[in-house]
Amino acid sequence: MDASWRVPVLWRVLLRFSRVLVPLICRLRVSGQVPAQLRQGPLILAANHVSPVDPVLMTAACSIARVAPRFMATGGLFDAPVAGWAMRAAGHLRVDRHTARVAEALPNAAAALRAGSVVLVYPEGRIGLDPWMWPERGKTGVARMAAMSGAPVVPVAQWGSHAVLPYTAPVGIVRSVLRAMWRRPVVHIRFGEPVDLSGLSGSAGAQAMRATDRIGQAIADTLEPLRADEPELPRFVDRTRPVDMSRVRRRRDFRRV
Repeated sequence: MDASWRVPVLWRVLLRFSRVLVPLICRLRVSGQVPAQLRQGPLILAANHVSPVDPVLMTAACSIARVAPRFMATGGLFDAPVAGWAMRAAGHLRVDRHTARVAEALPNAAAALRAGSVVLVYPEGRIGLDPWMWPERGKTGVARMAAMSGAPVVPVAQWGSHAVLPYTAPVGIVRSVLRAMWRRPVVHIRFGEPVDLSGLSGSAGAQAMRATDRIGQAIADTLEPLRADEPELPRFVDRTRPVDMSRVRRRRDFRRV
C-alpha cells in the first residue's frame, strides 16, 4: 500500500470552516463513528443522496467524525472558475458522466484508495427520486472500487437535508437559504458499521451486483433509525422533486417491513 496521500491544507481549512457555516442553515446531528483504524484510509464512505446541499453538510459531518474524504463529483464542478480550482486543490475526484472520460473515474478512485485516501461516493449516482425517499438501487461502481483496492466500505445515511435546499437548487437559492437560516431544520447524518463483503460468489460481475445490494441495504439500515417516525412518506415534502420509480428498491429489501 502506497500511503502517499496527504490531505491538502486548503481541504483541512474548508473542513473546519464547514463546521462554522453549516449551523447557520440547519441543526446538524451526527451519530455513529468511523473506526479509528480506518480514518486515515484507505476507506470508502458510501452515502445516500437527498439534496443538492448534501456535500456541504457531509463535509461538516466528516470533520466532526475526524475523516477527510475526497469526494467523487461531477466534472462540471471542476470546470467552474472558482469552485473548480478549489475542487482540484482539495484533491477531489472528477467524474465526467456521459463522456468518453467517464471510464477513467473508477481506476482513478481505486488508485486514490491504494494511496491511502478516504473516498466519499454516492452509489445512487444522483439525488434519489424514490417517492418515499429511501435509497434507490445503486450502481456497481462502489463495489468495484472496493474489489480493486481492497478498501472497506462504511455506509453513511443522511436525513433532513431536503428541508434545507430543494431539488431544483440553485434555482431560487437565495430564498431557500434565507428560509433555511430562519427555520434551521434538523439534519441527521449517521455513520454505520463497515459492510461485510466477504463470501461473495460467481463471476466478477455477479459479485459486484451482490456487493452493491449489500452496500445499498447497509445504507438503508443505517438510515432507518434516523426516520423511525417517518417510515413511509416524509413529513417535509419537497414539491420540486420529480418521481422516478425505475430504480426503487423492492420494499421487502428493507428490514422495516
